[in-house]
Amino acid sequence: MKKIIQAKSEKFLEQYLNNPSPTGFESEGQKLWLSYLKPYIDTYFTDNYGSVVGVINPDAPYKVVIEAHADEISWFVHYITKDGFIYLRRNGGSDHQIAPSKRVNIHTDKGIVRAVFGWPAIHMRSTKEEAPTLKNIFLDCGCDSKEEVEKLGVHVGCVITFEDEFMILNKNRYVGRALDNRVGGFMIAEVARLLKENKVKLPFGLYVVNSVQEEIGLRGAEMIARKIKPDVAIITDVCHDTHTPMVDKVENGDQKSGLGPVLTYGPAVQNNLLKHIISAAEKNKIKFQRAAASRSTGTDTDAFAYSHEGVPSALISLPLRYMHTTVETVRKEDVEATIHLIYESVIALKDGQDFRYFK
Repeated sequence: MKKIIQAKSEKFLEQYLNNPSPTGFESEGQKLWLSYLKPYIDTYFTDNYGSVVGVINPDAPYKVVIEAHADEISWFVHYITKDGFIYLRRNGGSDHQIAPSKRVNIHTDKGIVRAVFGWPAIHMRSTKEEAPTLKNIFLDCGCDSKEEVEKLGVHVGCVITFEDEFMILNKNRYVGRALDNRVGGFMIAEVARLLKENKVKLPFGLYVVNSVQEEIGLRGAEMIARKIKPDVAIITDVCHDTHTPMVDKVENGDQKSGLGPVLTYGPAVQNNLLKHIISAAEKNKIKFQRAAASRSTGTDTDAFAYSHEGVPSALISLPLRYMHTTVETVRKEDVEATIHLIYESVIALKDGQDFRYFK
């Protein structure tokens, strides 16, 4: 396949990643994603919590899902001191160790309030090695009292995101916050674009799903899987690139950026569907890697697999460095290879294809 990611696609990716989409507050990001997707689908629908589904060939009885999740980790305002400092709670798996000295946006009904994670100077800390914890990190928004903070529109429950934005390293790596997993939403939208531009006529319904609330327990996928009742689900998410310093491969596996998407083996992954994807990769000379999960994949694959009456599901992952930081990093060629693999896996499916082990 010729070069997949076009200039207009990359511009959308940058815009999409820079737009905040914290867990439970994904609506603006979802609108942006749907606007990009609309030219490539026949119809769409949403659910009560904000998952968005673009549909190609909606009248077909056989339903195939390709899915990613739309939400990013963030913080909640938890407690405001009388002196105007703000303490927080996690919204998803936010890493308190990277917080000190970071700039953030507090999302309020009055608009964005800018703040910083304060941290005592090295000269003043009781020990030079004192580590950040949820008990000692705090926000400073330039106010001297709780009343002044509240006048800005900040209150307990306001959500907070880091300010860091998208960039490209060495012309071959995408960097930013929330590549986990809005890069997945980008990839499945690109699959829809390729189907449209290549004038592919699918014999089944394709449901391009961007789910909410994955970061706090796969909740959006649970809801939307019950609504769609798919026959097949191919999920894309990120996994760890384990070829950076301080990473134990015995514990975390052997996956490396630049070597292609990662296919996971595990109880939630339906083996015949996995073989179908491997066949598509081999036929189209798409290099891929393998990983093994234990009890669960920890991704929306689990929610789809165990929904309804059991849905044949598989996981195609993108190797990512520095997960749950503001500098999550992926290789552009891996993004293209993952799009290509999902595309080829979809067009190789047959209407009514039965993946059962025996009948």
